[in-house]
Amino acid sequence: MYNDLFTIGPFTAHTYGLFYVIGIISAFFVTEKRGKKLGIDISHLEPMAIFFVITGFIGAKLLYCITRFQEVLQDPAILFDLVSGWVVYGGILGGLLGGYLYCKKYHLNFLEQVDLIIPSVALAQGFGRLGCFFAGCCYGVETHLPIGLVFPEGSLAPAGIPLFPTQLISSAFDFLLFFVLIWLVKEKKNTFHGEVGLWYLFAYSIGRFIIEYFRGDLVRGEIGSFSTSQIISLLLFASALILWFILKKREERD
Repeated sequence: MYNDLFTIGPFTAHTYGLFYVIGIISAFFVTEKRGKKLGIDISHLEPMAIFFVITGFIGAKLLYCITRFQEVLQDPAILFDLVSGWVVYGGILGGLLGGYLYCKKYHLNFLEQVDLIIPSVALAQGFGRLGCFFAGCCYGVETHLPIGLVFPEGSLAPAGIPLFPTQLISSAFDFLLFFVLIWLVKEKKNTFHGEVGLWYLFAYSIGRFIIEYFRGDLVRGEIGSFSTSQIISLLLFASALILWFILKKREERD
């Protein structure tokens, strides 16, 4: 696992960042292609995507700072660290909030836009987790199973210890979720605007809740016997379930 691609003067290009860029670009072009095919207005896609990414990164950094509040107080430079210090759930929530505000301002159907964009979010996450693998962040617990990964010195993961491959499993799960959501739309398994987005929230929250048991970097926060991300997973699943019944009832009335 090599995270440093090349260095020019004070600038170092990281594999972590490369995969995130690949994920964002891939997500944009897939969304654009699907929007045209589905006959959805994508005239706002580019500025909305930029707004989505910006608010997503702000949310990811903000949630990280909340979970590591004392550490941030001691070292405020963490706020400006662009290499590490991100929480995926913060990015999801921040991106959704940004997308909602954008759609409200320009009178777009937010739920329709969510259904269009959300499969590509899973795609971007799949690439992002590959970046985590190369950086060594989001690493797993120590394991003696044959699938254990040993990270080198200089990685964010503990070196020389076989660790559960949480990054690769998370990446595979995200890619699978992308294809499942695409299939749901293609086969017209969704019956109301927002349903694809809710399927994403259901599946991702369950998958994330389970994988957290195998994560070894729990310094990002725990509440009782659950990690911070597991608590968010439970709240997100419950919220999605409530929204499901609300939107389903509204669709039946209409």
